[in-house]
Amino acid sequence: MVNRIIARARRIAAMLALLLVAHVPAYSASPVSHNDTARYLAGLMPSAGSPLARLTREGGWVHHARILNQAWKRIEKNQLKPIRAWSKTHIPASSKQMLYMFSGPDFLYANAFYPNAETYVLSALEPVGPIPKMTRHSPGARAGALLELRSSMEAVLSYSFFITKHMKSDLNSGNMRGALPVLYVFLARAGNSINKVEFIAMNPDGAIVPRGKKRAKGSSPGVRIAFSDKGGIARKLYYFQTDLSNGGLKRSGFRAFSKALGPADSLIKSASYLLHSGNFTVARDFLFEQSKVIVQDDSGIPLRHFSKNTWTLQPFGKYIGPINVFPKQYQREMKQLFSSGHAKPVKFGIGYRWRTHETNVLLAIKKKP
Repeated sequence: MVNRIIARARRIAAMLALLLVAHVPAYSASPVSHNDTARYLAGLMPSAGSPLARLTREGGWVHHARILNQAWKRIEKNQLKPIRAWSKTHIPASSKQMLYMFSGPDFLYANAFYPNAETYVLSALEPVGPIPKMTRHSPGARAGALLELRSSMEAVLSYSFFITKHMKSDLNSGNMRGALPVLYVFLARAGNSINKVEFIAMNPDGAIVPRGKKRAKGSSPGVRIAFSDKGGIARKLYYFQTDLSNGGLKRSGFRAFSKALGPADSLIKSASYLLHSGNFTVARDFLFEQSKVIVQDDSGIPLRHFSKNTWTLQPFGKYIGPINVFPKQYQREMKQLFSSGHAKPVKFGIGYRWRTHETNVLLAIKKKP
């Protein structure tokens, strides 16, 4: 009797297993495009035929999309639109390369200040991370992953910068590891379409090697994203996990790689005042050499290092001094420059002094030889 019950239970279990297999949604095994993944993560509808389209009915995604829509209305009005207007008025014709060292995954402000760059080169210590595979998770796990993603972007959406100690935690654990998910969100929300994503390594000589191919010792992991902007113009984004201290940069191929792309327009913001340190002089000298334009807040290159024979300097906003976390980084030269009566107002805030009435922006334009 017991054996018959067990046998019957096994037959029922086998039948249920077959039914479950038969009813697995077809979209779970279908390929998901990078662009659809980016749109899904950004709270935007993926293409109608995407395996992710059906997942947008879930409460976790609906909540995620609503929060990001609200955040983007605010940041577009208060930050991105005023920055683009400022950039169009004050920054000369763009170089092909946009260089953003100490960036984290902050494509958002790179694109706002330099919307016409052909190639964006971002670099920081944060890992690249894997491509999120959202169809592999349960609805609850997906909702949790989207919450992780929002948490990792909370500071930059509210204050214009990533908090370094939070990034070390947010980007190294959970289902949304690394810079890539945040890059996807910022690319999609800026109106771009992702065409191709390649994991790469940068050798010490600056050569790029695809993942899986033999790479040199000391190479830096990275990702190359080919995308098209709203007008259909093809552009590229590189992100490298790179040590930008003197020793790290000397061993890295980062300078050789950037030089091969030609002169750059640079952004330095919320950089923890690292360029004030004697351990980052190689990065400082490289920025001076490579850049035609530098936009920075006071956490960037100290004002005393800008040669008046090489650079035209224009202050914007107001210099109050560093926040309490960095009390030793006060610059008397900055105070004098911003108090000279030549500082023009701005309608946005960046850096640690993110409030508009407290922010400082220094525009440095290299003089023609």
